[in-house]
Amino acid sequence: MKSLCEIRKKVLNGERIDKEEALELYRLPLPELGELAHQRRIQKKKEAYGGQGDRIVTYIIERNINYTNVCNVGCRFCAFYRRERDPDSYVLSYEEISKKIRELEELGGVQILLQGGHHPKLGLDYYLGLLHHIRVHHPTINIHGFSPPEFQHLAKVFRMSVAEVLQRFREAGLGSIPGGGAEILVDSVRKTIAPRKCSSEEWLEVMRIAHRMGLRSSATMMFGHKEGLEDRVEHLDKIRSLQDETGGFTVFICWTFQPDRTAMPMEKTGAAEYLRMQALARIYLDNFDNIQSSWVTQGPEIGQLALFFGANDFGSVMIEENVVASAGTIYRLDANEIERLIREAGYLPRRRNNWYQLLN
Repeated sequence: MKSLCEIRKKVLNGERIDKEEALELYRLPLPELGELAHQRRIQKKKEAYGGQGDRIVTYIIERNINYTNVCNVGCRFCAFYRRERDPDSYVLSYEEISKKIRELEELGGVQILLQGGHHPKLGLDYYLGLLHHIRVHHPTINIHGFSPPEFQHLAKVFRMSVAEVLQRFREAGLGSIPGGGAEILVDSVRKTIAPRKCSSEEWLEVMRIAHRMGLRSSATMMFGHKEGLEDRVEHLDKIRSLQDETGGFTVFICWTFQPDRTAMPMEKTGAAEYLRMQALARIYLDNFDNIQSSWVTQGPEIGQLALFFGANDFGSVMIEENVVASAGTIYRLDANEIERLIREAGYLPRRRNNWYQLLN
């Protein structure tokens, strides 16, 4: 095992670290780990966006639309899902979704994050019709839609392969895939918190197939529940390996489990632990161009501070957010507030699209 001094030198030289070295770095004082992550961020972004990429912090204007809250998986960490019989269960009509998108368009939005539960009865026609409807009526809006567990579920419901479902959705208008449902990509953890959700390898395989089709995606991690530090590092290692293989991930986003109103009551993970994990992710994920700050769970001030712990993206003007809010954590920021927070931190705010192309 290398000494901490040797591992620091590897990081500053832009070299790849392994899992054992990541565990050593994690134990550094938080300011030291944050500075190493900040240097990695500068290394990664220095040549981007015309040579001033290390000064730019990006964000996107999008809307999170949950087309249904009906789900038969019953994850212990989720306060959002409902059963079909519940009086507050719903499935949105195409026109209801169009109304939400029109509100987004009025604000200059460019993308919707379209996700739902694992509805046991919605047919293929609903999904293909919805994608086609959005493509026809809202052609400038990217559909960043569904998630690997949803695609695994839909393949079973439709009795199709995952590849067939992805291809049909892509042809109907799907533009990219969010990294939802990853939680921790270690099956011993997944069996504890979401035993009916897809396995780690199934999650990765959906992304592998999508990337080969030309669909880009984000990668995520929800931590601070039943996992250990080694599980978090294993998660990072799995997505780094897939990125080596496909190059299809655009960004990594991590956030802390919000336990209120869930079936896993426990103490919330604090801001220091969040910053430590994000910093470690920036260092470990050397093949990821972008790391996103998670102000939606941490609040605006910690989201701003995260820009000095490896993040170069401030996420989204999230006009609507339901899943985290269901657990009692509610933060809202408009574009002016996001740009103010970025400028106050000494950076240049720039709007982007899903592929991190600058729009202004």
